[in-house]
Order: sequence, then C-alpha cells, then structure tokens
Amino acid sequence: MKLSFHGAAQGVTGSCYLLECAGKRILVDCGFYQGSRELEEDNANEFGFDAADIDYLLLTHAHLDHCGRIPLLVSRGFTGEIITTSASRELARLIMLDAAGLQEEEARYLNRRARRRGKSTDVIVPLYTTLDALNALECFGRTARYNQPLELSPNIVATFIDAGHILGSAGIILQLKEGPRQRCILFSGDLGLGGRPILRDPDTPPQADIVVMETTYGDRQHKQLEPSVEELHLAINETVERGGNVIIPTFALERAQEVLYYLHEGKDQGVLPGFLQVFLDSPMAISATQIFKRHPECYDEPMAELFSSGRDPFAFSGLHFTRETAESMSINKISSGAVIMAGSGMCTGGRVRHHLKRHLGREQSSIVFVGYAARGTLARRIVDGAKTVSIFGDVYPVRAQIHTIGGFSAHAGQTELLTWHRQTGSPEITFLIHGEKDSMSAFSSLLGKTRVEMPEPHQTFEL
Repeated sequence: MKLSFHGAAQGVTGSCYLLECAGKRILVDCGFYQGSRELEEDNANEFGFDAADIDYLLLTHAHLDHCGRIPLLVSRGFTGEIITTSASRELARLIMLDAAGLQEEEARYLNRRARRRGKSTDVIVPLYTTLDALNALECFGRTARYNQPLELSPNIVATFIDAGHILGSAGIILQLKEGPRQRCILFSGDLGLGGRPILRDPDTPPQADIVVMETTYGDRQHKQLEPSVEELHLAINETVERGGNVIIPTFALERAQEVLYYLHEGKDQGVLPGFLQVFLDSPMAISATQIFKRHPECYDEPMAELFSSGRDPFAFSGLHFTRETAESMSINKISSGAVIMAGSGMCTGGRVRHHLKRHLGREQSSIVFVGYAARGTLARRIVDGAKTVSIFGDVYPVRAQIHTIGGFSAHAGQTELLTWHRQTGSPEITFLIHGEKDSMSAFSSLLGKTRVEMPEPHQTFEL
C-alpha cells in the first residue's frame, strides 16, 4: 500500500492524493491550484502519475480546488470511474464547464492582444476546453450515498460520510486489504462547522488507522456566527448611510447561499432597510442556488422544514439575479443602497473585479470579505492592507472600507478540527494537508504523541 500527495501538500489548493492498493490506483480529488501566477502555472504541469493508470477518482466535493483539473485528467488519458455524491456531481458539472469557459475566454483575449503586437499565430491555448469538460462528465459513474459502502474491488470498500462543508461534501473512509494486511484510511475532505443554517452538521468520523485531514484553519478559531451576522448587517447599514454600495466577493457554492439567507433574515426582521437592493451577480452562484433547492437530502432539519412549507430562504424582495453581462453592467448605474455579491471569492476572476474597479476608490463604499483568501490572490492583497492594487493591468487606489468577517467560513476552525481528530481514535499516522505551513505546524503541536506527517508535493509513503 502506498499513499502519495500531488496537491494541497504544504499549501491550500490543488487537492490530489493517490492511493495504491491490491493492484488498484485510486485518486482522491483532482483540484485546481489557485493563488499566485506560479501556482496557476502549476495546473499545466505533470500530475506526478500517469492519468491513464488511474482506476477510480473519488471526489470529496465540487469546489474548484478539488475538482478543477478533472477535465485535464481525462484529456491526458484517464478512463476510470468518478464516484461522488449526487449534489457534488451536479455542482462539479457547473464548476468544470465554467472553468473551461473562462480559460477559453482568457486564451482568446490573450491571443487577440498578441496579434495586436504582431504575433501571426495564437500563442496561448486553454488548459482544457468545454469539450474536455463534457468528456469528463462521461466518466462519472456510480453515485455515493452517505454512510452506504461502495465496493471498488474485493479488497477495497469506500464509504462517503457527510463533511458539512458545502452541498454534497464528504469525507471518505477506505477499508483496504492487501494480502494479510488490513488498513482503514480516512480522508477528511474539507470539514464544515456545526450549528450552521442550510446544511447538516459533519458526521462523527469512525476510528481509523491512518487519517488524512485538512488544516486550513489549524492555527486559529473562527469568530462566532451570531456576532459575524451582526457585523455584516452593521457594515451594510453604515455603508448605505454613507451613500455607498457594498461589494461582497462571493464563493458560488455555500457562501453565496448562506449570505443570501442572512440578508433575507435581516430584511425580514427589519435590521436591514426595506429599500436595500441585493444583486447576485454570478451566473454560477445563481445556478448553484437552483441546485441547492434540488437536494433536500443535504439540509438540516429547520431548512428542510422551510422548504417543505413552501417558503424559499433564498428569495426576498429587492433580490435580483443577474445572469447576463448587460444586466451586470447596468449595476454600475447604481451608486448607493445596493449589496453586490459577485464571484470569485478570492477575486482571482469573474465579475467581482469589475465591481472592485468601480468601488475600491470610493470612500463611501465597502468591500466585505466573508471567506478564505489564499496567499497571492487579489483578495489577500486587499485584506492585508494594500494601498493600491492592479486589476486588468491598471492600478487602482484602495479607499473603500475593508471588512473581513471570519465567522462565515465553511471550514472548521482549530477547535472543531481537533475535536474531529480525537474522534478518530489513535491513528498510527496523521497526514496534515490543505493548509499553509504555519497552520499545519500549529495544529501538529496539539496532536500529542501521534505520528504526524506534513507531506511535500509528490512525496510517497509506504503504509
């Protein structure tokens, strides 16, 4: 048995892990690198294994940094079976097609610019195309249901458990046999926080011999949710009073829906002004919201009751879904009294950059970050206090009010991660992944006598 780490190893994005057992090669996730230009260039590099040799790909959830390189895997020869939950399958389709479209669009733009500079042929090709993404969808096979074992071979059984992170997210338990040896390996996936609206709490993990767990927030606690909601409402009200707009860089999956829920609640309770206009300016987030409504199996009990009674927590007066580019551009005519939610959450692409161009220099406006910002991203530079930033090659001053509200994170904080790990018993080895070095080191110091490894990229371990 071997386990190798080909992404999110001493970093937060690009999740990709390869397990070899009893003649089978099983990949867990195949995600996109996000952040600095160097990280983005890593997406085109070799995987560290032959895509054609992989038998199964088990997808924990549909965030881009977990599923974004699946079309590339298929274009490089993967013909195995992709297994994930029903909700993740729908969301992955949305994410992969969107990523392909963005890459094709960027390639066209860069090639037009190159031709204007005298290049006679196209010099940039997309990492993968829409056709590649559609071909990848053909590899999705069986659908995983929470807590129901799936036999991959006579020696390998996989069980998906609810990770409570985003719709359809899962941890994965692998029961392995190879000759006389038996091992239980537990992949945490990305772990969510308990006690949140919309989704169920993470399942209690089983005891395991080997644990592979995320440490995104292994070095810190999150703010409590209730004060975070109050902080969001206060930031909106103060911005409206100043005569500005609120820009919320938004992750399309989970974060957009959760923020909509609290904006709905704020207007319902009279905490936010009735005239407030809210724009969900993200075609992907709009589609994801519609997918949310089709998967009540993922809801917690109060949310399920809301839907069963005919009430929609994602719809309220003053809410506008803007799919078309012309609709998005028309928002620029509104100078005050609006909340504009647009992707991407790390400001690495999408429509939010156009809204930042307009509002970063306005003292009346506010930029409210409600999610993680990886090193090297535009979001991180703004959060870290940059006085000017570059967007589309032009430099813009940062005069708007900047708010970072940590309580909305879809990731477990240090306390929740530690509690989850303790529930796994006394594992022989704990591999820490999906975290920056400082975060992993801080979390490692809390794990006592258990053997802890922080794998380097492409490092392989004999189990």
